[in-house]
Amino acid sequence: MTRFDELWKIAELNRRQVLASGAATGFVTGFAMSTQPVSAQTMIVTDTAGLEAKMETFPAPDGKAVPVYRAYPKDGGPYPIIVVVQEIFGVHEHIKDVCRRLAKQGYYAIAPSLFDRQGDVTQLKSFDEIRPIVSKVPDAQVMADIDAAIKWAAKTGPGDEGKVGITGFCWGGRIVWLYAAHNNAIKAGVAWYGRLVGDKNEITPSQPVDLAADLEVPVLGLYGGADTGIPVATVDQMKAALGPDSKCEFQVYPDAPHAFFADYRPSYREAAAKDAWGRMLAWFKDKGLTQS
Repeated sequence: MTRFDELWKIAELNRRQVLASGAATGFVTGFAMSTQPVSAQTMIVTDTAGLEAKMETFPAPDGKAVPVYRAYPKDGGPYPIIVVVQEIFGVHEHIKDVCRRLAKQGYYAIAPSLFDRQGDVTQLKSFDEIRPIVSKVPDAQVMADIDAAIKWAAKTGPGDEGKVGITGFCWGGRIVWLYAAHNNAIKAGVAWYGRLVGDKNEITPSQPVDLAADLEVPVLGLYGGADTGIPVATVDQMKAALGPDSKCEFQVYPDAPHAFFADYRPSYREAAAKDAWGRMLAWFKDKGLTQS
C-alpha cells in the first residue's frame, strides 16, 4: 500500500465524518502534491462491486515488469479497452477510481505506471521532487509501454483489442494526443487539459501541435478557460494546426481551472467535471467503443 493509498483511506473516513457532521470541507495533507490538500467532501470513491480490479504487472518490450491497475466487469466480455493515462502524480487512487468508473460503464480500463523505471512518484510530497523524475521519461518509452499494455490486457483479460480508446489527465492529456498520432488503429481519444505546445528535446521530440496535421484518430480535448498553465490561446493554436476538416473537437469550460476533474483537489469544478465526463462517454460510444 502506497502513502497515497493510506491517506486516501483516511480521507474517505474524513469525508464520511464531514458529511455526517454537516461541515463544509475536510482535508488531508502530505501526499504527492503537498500544496494541494485532499478535498474529502468532493472526493469520489467508486466501489468494486461487480468488478475485477487490482494492481498487476505487464511485460514491457525491454523486459521490465511494469505495474498496471486494471478494472473490468466480472462477467461477460469482451469489453472495449480504455487506457487511462496518469497525471504527474502517477497511478494513485484517483486514477484507479477513474478506471473503476469506466469499468462500471462496461469498459476494460487499464492504467499503466508510466514513470516506473524513473521512480515512484506516488511516494513523493512535492513538485520539486516529482519534476526531475518526470523530466526523464522519454515519449518513446511511454508509447511502447502503452502498446505493450494494450496487448497484455487483451491477452490476459476480457478485452477487445480491436476496440481501444485512450484518455488521460494533465501530463496524461498530452500523452493522449501523442498516442493518437502514434497508433492510428485506436478508435478515439479524450485529452483532459493536456499540454499542446512546448519545448522539444531528445526526451520529448514532438508536441501535439507538431503532429496535428497528420492526426487521424478523433480526439476530444477538454480544457479549462481559466487554466493559467495551458492558456486558451494554445487550444486555438492546436485548432488551427488541425485544420477545418479535422475529426477532433474541443470543449472549453470558461471558468474552469486546470485539473477541474480532479475531485480530490481544490481545483475540482463539479459542473464542468460532470459535463465533461458525459461528453467523454458519448464520444467513446459515438466512435464505436461499445461492446460487440
